[in-house]
Amino acid sequence: MRPALFALLALLTGSALIGWLIDAPALCLALGWLLYGLIQLWQLARLQRWLIRPSMQTLPHAKRLWGDLFDTLHRLLRREQKERERFGRIIERIETATAALQDALLILDSQGQLSWWNPAAESLLGLKSRQDSGQLLCNLIRHPDFRAWLMQPETSDVLALPSPLNEQNTLQFHKTQYGDGETLLLVRDITRVKQLEQMRKDFVDNLSHELRTPLTVISGYLEILQYSADALPAPSKKALLQMQTQAVRMQRLLEDLLHLAELEGSAPAACEPVDVAALLSSIVTDTRVLADARDLRIQLEAHPALQLLGCAEELRSAFANLIVNAVKYSPNGTQIQIRWWSDQQGAHFAVQDQGSGIEEKHLPRLTERFYRVDKSRESTSGGSGLGLAIVKHVLLRHGGQLQIQSKPGEGSTFSCHFPLTPFPAGERGK
Repeated sequence: MRPALFALLALLTGSALIGWLIDAPALCLALGWLLYGLIQLWQLARLQRWLIRPSMQTLPHAKRLWGDLFDTLHRLLRREQKERERFGRIIERIETATAALQDALLILDSQGQLSWWNPAAESLLGLKSRQDSGQLLCNLIRHPDFRAWLMQPETSDVLALPSPLNEQNTLQFHKTQYGDGETLLLVRDITRVKQLEQMRKDFVDNLSHELRTPLTVISGYLEILQYSADALPAPSKKALLQMQTQAVRMQRLLEDLLHLAELEGSAPAACEPVDVAALLSSIVTDTRVLADARDLRIQLEAHPALQLLGCAEELRSAFANLIVNAVKYSPNGTQIQIRWWSDQQGAHFAVQDQGSGIEEKHLPRLTERFYRVDKSRESTSGGSGLGLAIVKHVLLRHGGQLQIQSKPGEGSTFSCHFPLTPFPAGERGK
């Protein structure tokens, strides 16, 4: 800045001296200011021409103030070019990575139109780069479930649909919204997973049926031996009792496996109004014997007029599993609280015990088949390890969700939440 001021001062001083020599100082000062203004306009014109087409090679050269300005522009331009090169390399790596993915990635704008997709989307969905760019994805995947799912503003649910190219294949869709209404779709081919799942279900179903007949024969002969147990020595009596106990346990396991296979493989049963209060009262009555033997207090609070549309037998199975689990794992002399109520969010069923509680790391896996928090607890309690899996599938068939709250040393609360739609018109209570 100082060199520019010194140059201006020198120009004006020279103009004043020349004007003093020719006896026209005002005119010479005016001509000096005019010359200075013309120089600035010329520099501005150079800057304007460069700004129209900026380039490192055509950046103007100057001295003093304009030189400093052009040097600053030169540094900014170099920094911008480096950033462009860095972002270009990042984009190139992202494109290479997405091209290597076997899963399809798609970006939709706020109107649901295709903005970008990776090569896997062309093989899984049959997209064509020239024809389908800017098209509505709902017009390319013509399935009513897909349109309804895509139109939902916020959902964490995934969607499984037959492939538009081959109905024998199954595709799974994941959706994430970001930015200004834009959507990122992840599409995965889960055909092999579905086949393996079906193979597992068929294996369990067939195995359960195949084991039922020999187990029935074994149980029958054990009952016959029981009639002559008095004549057996003490060690044989003990062995006979253990065989009967394990046979009953195996029978219960097979029944749970068959029930779970039925829940997974069959269509939901016909819905009818279920008197949940009466259902819970019946379950509590059935478990009184086991609870009284251990001095457990069961407190039931159920709204008598609140009914639920569904299958009574399936709901009984789910609620009974939760109540029986609370009885099994509650310490002697404690209390179990059972509630059935509704609010603006829906109907709710909850079982709260005062047991030892469950560590948080186990909670997400409790509904898995045969998952056990304590490896020895199920063997001593006689559980099959399928109770909570049955509960989860029953709730799914009734549009409900299972929530588990537990802390070590503070007991556990298992809650079933049902949506508003299954309720018939009428009074709601708490």
